[in-house]
Formats: sequence, structure tokens, C-alpha cells
Amino acid sequence: MAQEQKFLVGKEWRSSADKEPNINPYTGKVIADVCQARVQDVEDAISCAVEAFEQTKKMPSYKRADILLNIAARMEKDREPLAKTITEESGKPISQSLTEVDRAVFTFTTAAEEAKRIYGETIPLDLAAHSERRWSLTRRFPVGPITGISPFNYPLNLVAHKIAPCFAAGNTCVLKPPHQAPLTGLHLAKIFLDAGAPAGTFNVLPCRIDVAQQLVTDERIKMLSFTGSPKVGWELKTKAGKKKVLLELGGNAGVIVDRTANLDFTVKRIAMGAYAYGGQICIKVQRIFVHEDVYDEFLLRFKEEMKALQTGDPMLEDTVISSLIDASAADRVESWIEEAKKGGATLLHGGKRKGNIIEPTLLTNILPDMKVYCEEVFGPVATLHRFNDIQEAIDGVNDSDFGLQSGIFSNDHRNIFYAYDHIEVGALMVNDFPTYRIDHMPYGGVKHSGFGREGLRYAIEAMTELKLLVFHFV
Repeated sequence: MAQEQKFLVGKEWRSSADKEPNINPYTGKVIADVCQARVQDVEDAISCAVEAFEQTKKMPSYKRADILLNIAARMEKDREPLAKTITEESGKPISQSLTEVDRAVFTFTTAAEEAKRIYGETIPLDLAAHSERRWSLTRRFPVGPITGISPFNYPLNLVAHKIAPCFAAGNTCVLKPPHQAPLTGLHLAKIFLDAGAPAGTFNVLPCRIDVAQQLVTDERIKMLSFTGSPKVGWELKTKAGKKKVLLELGGNAGVIVDRTANLDFTVKRIAMGAYAYGGQICIKVQRIFVHEDVYDEFLLRFKEEMKALQTGDPMLEDTVISSLIDASAADRVESWIEEAKKGGATLLHGGKRKGNIIEPTLLTNILPDMKVYCEEVFGPVATLHRFNDIQEAIDGVNDSDFGLQSGIFSNDHRNIFYAYDHIEVGALMVNDFPTYRIDHMPYGGVKHSGFGREGLRYAIEAMTELKLLVFHFV
């Protein structure tokens, strides 16, 4: 029988009769039976977050920083068990899970630093005659309890991007972890308590969608920070009322390879960006635009690189691609590949399925209305396109409802800056894949891809309110 996993409200680990099996997507085995929070638990968690906010908003920055550093140290100590949990419940290859733990440690460490530099400014007001002998100052104040909703693909570090800046700013949080991978967030909740955070600072509630609605609509919650699908994110924004909202949503990343690119480096990076973790990354490479002068050579090298990617057991250190999160995800990706093939697309490599694992797949001769082109595939599938001038490539990248991140491999500075000026995304990577992220940079998108920016300092700005104080000397 699988072990029961309780959830955290305040400082109380609670059980419930309603349980959801947590299933290893690679083995199909039940890891734990996760207790699901009920309506009263949500009510209690919000009340705990409101009560704890009376402490956290008054807590000096050095104390918040000390607690965040303590959390980072405890995570580093738990590096191996945390990574194992990530792999078991999400199917992420263990090498990538270890990297995720390292990134989360960095996220909390940087949040501790940012907690000490939430600055204001002084503003002279005597710019007009009626405002003589006046000046002002600004400070940023925490907004209050925040709801965090996070996805399965980064069950630790994307949770860290909710709670670390939240606490650094003096707020409290109620988290709904992903139903496919809640154990990692619950492990982090234990670390939070052990690290000395006030009870109620971080509440973690696995729960069903209908129960979670209160976390979005309750007026005591002052902000919603959501990472997930565009459909759900934009719908939640309409339900959030007067709350502040931060949305990090999906992507359909395009990457440009111009004729000046270093193919030795470019091919390896794009292959990893397209297929690592089975493409279950919102900034994964989905559409590849290659200049016609290097197209044939790129394709030859890229197919060889695809063959070299290790597929299989996620617990093996060399594995790059393993199972998708569940059978329904594999069914969807498989059906999109078949749809493209039936519509006239050419399969250049891969496309086969074994269990929930889909081979790294490359398609060409794509039509704009094919799902593998116009929607977020969130799987190990990429499409290949030929271009002969930079404007054609940029038009291709922009031919999307999404605008999260993009990349250009080039040593032509004119093309680089032209792309920066004209590609409609939140960030452009030069000589790297759009899958690149370091956790203190501003991160977010345009169009369907999001609203606002994550990244520690930028999230803290979103999670605080600017207040002005005006002095009149009489």
C-alpha cells in the first residue's frame, strides 16, 4: 500500500479521506496517496496566511534574508532526495532534476540578497511654483497573502519562483501544487517550517479544481501568481477581480540559424533545447528556421545529434528523454504528429512511441494550421523551415499567438539587432537556444504567453505596492 501524504495548513499537517494517487509516469507505479484539501482546509489556509502576514510584513529584511538562506542551505543538503522525488513524480531525467534543485538553491539565495535591497527613492517636487518647499520619498510595501499555482514540469524551481520573492517582499503564500507532482512542493513546505519561517507563511494544498477556486476569488488574497497553460491562465485572470495578477504561460519558441552560425555549437544546443525532458518545457525549441545556404548541412548534423540523445529510464544519468507526464499527454502529441503527416508534412526523424515515451521527432513541409506549428506542442517534436533572408525568418517566428522567448544563432550583428527590434517575444537569446534561463533575469512573455515578469527582483516589484510620502516644509 502506498504511503499517505498529508498537506500543510499553518503548522499543521492534515489528512483527508479524499486522496489522489501520485503515479510515476515512467514505471506506472503509485508513489504515494496524496490527501486532497477540502473547502474548509482552503478557508483555514487563507486565514493562516492572513494571520502570518501580520508578522511577515513587520519582519526586518535581514531576518527574511536569513530564513531564505537557511532554506537554500537545507535544500542543498536534501539535494539527492529532492531530485529523486522530482524524477519519480514527473519523469524528469535525474541529471536534469539535480540541475533543478541547484537552480532552486540559486533562486532562494538570490531572493535573500534581493530582500535586503527593496529600495525606494527621493523625488524633488519643487518643479513648479505652487510646489515650493516640497519633496517626497517612496517605499515598497508587501501586498499581502498571495496564491501560487505551479505546473508539473518544474515542481521545485517554479514553486521557488512563487514563494521565494513572495517571502523576500514580506508576503505570505498559499500554494496549489500540480496534481501530477505535488510531493516536491510538500517537501519544500517542510523545509520552510524547519528553516524558521512563521507558521502560515507557506501553506501547500493539493486540491481539486473546484476547491481551488476560492484561492483565486477570495478577497483576502491580494495577488495571483500562476504558471501553466494560456487557456487556464487567462481564464483565472478574469476571475481574480481586483487582485494583482502575474501570469507565466505557454510558448511556441522559434529559433533562427543564419548562414554565419557556428554549426558545431548550434546543432547541439538546438537539439537539447528541442528534446530535453521530452520537450515538456514552455521555452523548448519548437520551430527551427535555417538559412538555405546551411540548411542541408544543418539537417545532416541535426539528425545525427538526435540519434545520440539517450532515451529511457529517467533514473539513469545519461538519459535525456523519458516518458511524458501521462498517457493523455503522449496520446495528444502522437495525434498531432499523425495529423501533420496526413496533412502532407514530411517526417525526417523519429515519430515512434513506446509506452509514454515518444522518440525525438523532426518534421518539415509544415502548413501554418497544423497543430505542431501553431499550438504549443509540449512534447519532443520540432519543425524545420528554410529561409533565404532575415525578414522571412523573423516573419516565421512572429507567425504565432505566443511570444515567450526566441533565439538566433548568428555572427552578423546587423541580423542580431534587427531580430531584437522586430521579433515579438519577451526575450531573445543570441547564439543560444530560447530554452535558456537564469533565475534572476526578467522572465515572461507577450501575446498569449503571459502578463508581467518573473525573476527575483522583478517578481518582488510585482508583489509589492509603491507608496509615496510627501513632505511640505512650513
